[in-house]
Amino acid sequence: MSVRRRILPVSALAVCLFLSATRAQPVRGQGDPPQGRVTIASSAATRRDWTTRVDAMLRTGDLRVRRRTDDTLLAGRVHERADQFYRGVRVFGADVARQLRNGATESVFGTLYEGIDIEASPEIDADEARSRLAARIGVEIDSSIEPELVVLPRGDGSYALTWRMRVAMRRDSRQYFVDARSGETVFEYSDRETQSAVGKALGVLGDTKKISVRSATGQFLTSDELRPPDIQTYDLKGNPFRADNFLLRRITLGTSDLGSDSDNDWTDTAIDDAHVYAGYTYDYYFKRFGRKGLNDADIRVQTIVHPVHRSDFSLYIDDFEDYFINAFYAGDGVVVFGEGLPGNVTLGGQNWDYLAGGLDVVAHELSHGVTQYTSNLIYLNESGALNEAFSDVMGTSVEFFFQPAGDGALKADYTIGEDVVRPGGIRNMANPRALGDPDHYSKRFTGGQDNGGVHINATIVTQAFYLAIEGGTNRTSGLAVQGVGGANREQIEKTFYRAFTQLLPSNATFSVARAATIQAAQDLYGGSSAAVRAVTQAWTAVGVE
Repeated sequence: MSVRRRILPVSALAVCLFLSATRAQPVRGQGDPPQGRVTIASSAATRRDWTTRVDAMLRTGDLRVRRRTDDTLLAGRVHERADQFYRGVRVFGADVARQLRNGATESVFGTLYEGIDIEASPEIDADEARSRLAARIGVEIDSSIEPELVVLPRGDGSYALTWRMRVAMRRDSRQYFVDARSGETVFEYSDRETQSAVGKALGVLGDTKKISVRSATGQFLTSDELRPPDIQTYDLKGNPFRADNFLLRRITLGTSDLGSDSDNDWTDTAIDDAHVYAGYTYDYYFKRFGRKGLNDADIRVQTIVHPVHRSDFSLYIDDFEDYFINAFYAGDGVVVFGEGLPGNVTLGGQNWDYLAGGLDVVAHELSHGVTQYTSNLIYLNESGALNEAFSDVMGTSVEFFFQPAGDGALKADYTIGEDVVRPGGIRNMANPRALGDPDHYSKRFTGGQDNGGVHINATIVTQAFYLAIEGGTNRTSGLAVQGVGGANREQIEKTFYRAFTQLLPSNATFSVARAATIQAAQDLYGGSSAAVRAVTQAWTAVGVE
């Protein structure tokens, strides 16, 4: 997620087929996508043509199935994700998500690239690429990081053969693309997605709840023994250097790092909420969608709290600000929750409490893990904003699943982080403009900061989600939406979950997301359903066609 708002540095605290090139917002000199880009959003009229084309590419190896899964919501449906290859090399950002119904194509969405004509053999090997990148960025890159040879579509209409590496660094994790001939870094971006004994736990907001822990010799540990995956909460005891070393994969965390308590009456509120809310998020995904954790195979979840202490604010804020006023998903089931700020320190007139105390914040971060293992939306421009929007949508949905609707602490609403960033929260889905964010596509941020507006522009999508449920009028367009109503919110939650996890390709645009959510609503509830009407009207109201 990153829970921070807008573009301030933390330290300051449907259906059509487009055969012509589509345009995206430029970011960091990347410019427009190559003219050979083809965006697929198949309608009934084009489905047969795309089925033929996709099948032909699968036969030749130009498309290769990466994952094939049975649908957990509709019997007889299967979802395939296939990556595009050029002469045996994967094309970055090019993939297809196809839904099959009893073996026949029901829908297909994706991004493909045509007209690639480059040499597919590298002149420098993976080790040399790793060494050159390490020399350039001044960071030792562990030999366990294996570069991937990929074709990178360039903003000037060309393509480059590159070695792609994801490198965790002190304050960031970045994707690097090193030219496989010259050894120069030709593109980069940040992909840190930022925000059986049962005991009694005290929450950040003073509430009490049950906590699932493990009984050990003379103590209890924050390792969930009741749910299928390992859900473990680690207490870094205010040691940012140990937190860094863990995230940089220099060390592993063990039993001694788990949160501990002697009598199973837990009073460290940040540990308590991080652990309990991670379990709640697992329960939501399983009960609502039949999903088994982040990767649907019960991968381990590791949550990190107390990477710093508030008492060390003046000592560490300049070097470790993310550990105070941020929460982020670090990949592979690891989430870090910031400590918040001392009571006498505010940011933008807001007080920041332990970020693990927000149920929607915890669910938001873990939902980045769901995205990682499904659509894997690229963390740039519109696909990155969709990535953030899905996490906000799921974070809010988890809140409504477990908390009563209303205003105030521990109540479900459409504001992100309101329980721990007070007053006001971080983003407002019902009225994005109240916090300075866009509620309409015409108001979208088009600059290069924030990875092309991944947090800022997410509110256009979440405004559509809100309107599809609650109904109302978009303040910019003046268009009214007839929502399904709060009593039927499950319909819109399932629609967005299905579209974002099973139908969207990794390089999706807002327009493709519109088509995919309408398709998902049709799949689940029928073409003339209230859900289809609500989703269609909502996207139109926010200016996405």
